[in-house]
Amino acid sequence: MIDVPHPAADSRVKASEGPVRPTVNDIAREAGVSLATVDRVLNDRPGVRDKTIRAVTEAIEKLGYVRDLAAANLARSRSYPFAIMLPDTESQFVQTLADALDVAGKQAATSRVEVRLHRFPAEDPHALAAMLARLPDQDYAGVALMAPETPILRDAVRSLRAKGLPVVALVSDLPNTDRDHFIGIDNRAAGRTAGVLMGRFLGGGPGQVMVLGQSLLARDTIERRRGFDEVMLRDFPRIEPLQTLESHGSRQTLRQIVAEMLANAPQVRGIYAMGDGHRALTQTLGELGLSGKLTVICHELTPHARAALETGEISAVITQNLGHLARSTLRVLRAKADRAPLDEGQEQIRIEIVLRENLPALPDTVPHSHTTAA
Repeated sequence: MIDVPHPAADSRVKASEGPVRPTVNDIAREAGVSLATVDRVLNDRPGVRDKTIRAVTEAIEKLGYVRDLAAANLARSRSYPFAIMLPDTESQFVQTLADALDVAGKQAATSRVEVRLHRFPAEDPHALAAMLARLPDQDYAGVALMAPETPILRDAVRSLRAKGLPVVALVSDLPNTDRDHFIGIDNRAAGRTAGVLMGRFLGGGPGQVMVLGQSLLARDTIERRRGFDEVMLRDFPRIEPLQTLESHGSRQTLRQIVAEMLANAPQVRGIYAMGDGHRALTQTLGELGLSGKLTVICHELTPHARAALETGEISAVITQNLGHLARSTLRVLRAKADRAPLDEGQEQIRIEIVLRENLPALPDTVPHSHTTAA
């Protein structure tokens, strides 16, 4: 006996297969152009009239065509070399970020992503601008940059974008440069978080707080200071935040300004460190006999900040997941290079608060031995 499928059952099977996806042949037919013309439009190649581009674009929208970028890039063997520009400093944070970017690059290598790390003189915007000017001739697909926003940098970034290179800002935003995207925490919110922690640690006052920053040219420092002051003025009026002291990345300068401020401001009960210099700060406090006697709140869980949390030299650290930041950097740069949409939720970097009591364990990279010494 032969079973004959019921018509309704057959229709259900066909319906479950879903609609047929439109192809480039459908686009060419709808727009009345050749396949070669559709390919030139999809890949932004020159030599196509505006009227034809509009016709192809309208056909894509009408048909609901969604391009498989992975297949297209594989077919044309497209690679994604990205330039990562970081300041050339002794900062543990910058080195940890560089390491995270290196790991993320190795993980993304199977997707034809290549991370090329460049270091620039931290206090020389002209040298940085010269390095950026050379990038368009080096076949890069995008640029990620951690640097203070200066007039010469604004011009350099705008020039890169005018030449078709996407640019994203890392850690510290560059909102006036027309950069494509910012990757990092909300620094104003981070400053507000520091204000809440400081006010509560100090019990509402009275007292003064010393505020340290690397440079007020850096957008992250400016935003953190604004957020901190907002909370201090609103919620803790008996605590006085003092003027920002800039170290410019110099350990010697930081030690000097901290010692001088403490000698002239005996009511200082807390220190808010908005940038680098954890080691110089804790060493100076130790030399002055003040280790663990002041509330110290800083940013970024560097190896030294971790050790100082454990000993009580630092009270709290406001940080961000650098692995997430590094992976997000490469995802965003690739999306910008492909002109593809972003998953904004996936790329949001969260603010984290670390205390001695919730300090995450370090990854165990040394195998445990089950033998004992004789």
